Amino acid sequence: METFSKHFETLNWDETKLAIYSKTKKDVRRALDKEKRNLDDFQALISPAAAPFLEEMAQRSKALTQKRFGKALRMYIPMYLSNECQNICTYCGFSLDVKIARKTLSDDEIIKEAEIIKAMGYDHILLVTGEANKTVGLDYFVNAIRLLKPFFSQISIEVQPLDQHEYEILNQEGVYAVLVYQETYKEDDYKIHHPKGKKSNFQYRLQTPDRLGKAGIHKIGLGVLYGLEDWRVDTFFCAAHLDYLEKTYWKTHYAISFPRLRPCAGGIDLKSEMTDRELVQLICAYRLLNEELELSMSTRESEKFRNHIIQLGITSISADSKTDPGGYANPKANLEQFEIDDKRTTETFIDVIKSQGYEPVFKDWDNALM
Repeated sequence: METFSKHFETLNWDETKLAIYSKTKKDVRRALDKEKRNLDDFQALISPAAAPFLEEMAQRSKALTQKRFGKALRMYIPMYLSNECQNICTYCGFSLDVKIARKTLSDDEIIKEAEIIKAMGYDHILLVTGEANKTVGLDYFVNAIRLLKPFFSQISIEVQPLDQHEYEILNQEGVYAVLVYQETYKEDDYKIHHPKGKKSNFQYRLQTPDRLGKAGIHKIGLGVLYGLEDWRVDTFFCAAHLDYLEKTYWKTHYAISFPRLRPCAGGIDLKSEMTDRELVQLICAYRLLNEELELSMSTRESEKFRNHIIQLGITSISADSKTDPGGYANPKANLEQFEIDDKRTTETFIDVIKSQGYEPVFKDWDNALM
């Protein structure tokens, strides 16, 4: 079975880094002047040389996004089902070596969370768990999805990587999208950040989007965790992964998320800092590379940043998030995976969206029309 791994072997981290940091203002200008851009142009747009072009990139990103998506901003919300995890990850509050109380929601607790979230207006939910195969495996996911389908039109998941036949089952159960982040594409250092558990298998995780594509999942979400390694190089590898997937599984839709490392219990310090301006640059670069791509933003970011990014390329955004199991019914449990920054209510954030002339959308009709 051919996967991205074969293409990944042709990419070299150090050579890619040199190529990105060698880009000039002429390369950036050339990329901006093109109607369709390739991965080489993307390198120029994420390079330090592109910093003086940020305003132009932002305006073009805004225009391209409105051309394809209008002024609609799709709203979603995460529901954390479990914080049990068998992995040790250096940056995560759910890591096996972090001493926190562990909890997996029961059927009644899942329904209670669903009732609260539904009352907030949401129709698209993202189910999140730690990676504990025995506790929260396929059977648990299927049961949770069946409990939640009466409440929500779209159910996406962000859980441990699964085998292809398991994704096929989840697809039949109605899962809309699966998010799986490589965290970092720097294979030599991946083991440092993931020393124990199934997640330490770099290649199995790398091949997960291929299994999703073969299983026919409607949408695949990709991303890296910014702060672990050089963000520019990691970003290019992620874009190369996206490029491969789009050409191989062309019926599938794709989304990119932009998680920056946030404080958590037992968390590490940043290895590669990404400023707000650099994150804006990255979001705009992705939009200039791909007009069809869904770009997603979580509540990891600050109120100020999220207010400004609404018009610059983001098409999907969360609000009012709780990052612990049962957090909507019991917000004081303190079982968080990481600290969120923007803690505004959904109602407050909707007012901000509307004040900028945009429309918050709680239902994506794409899947329904299919």
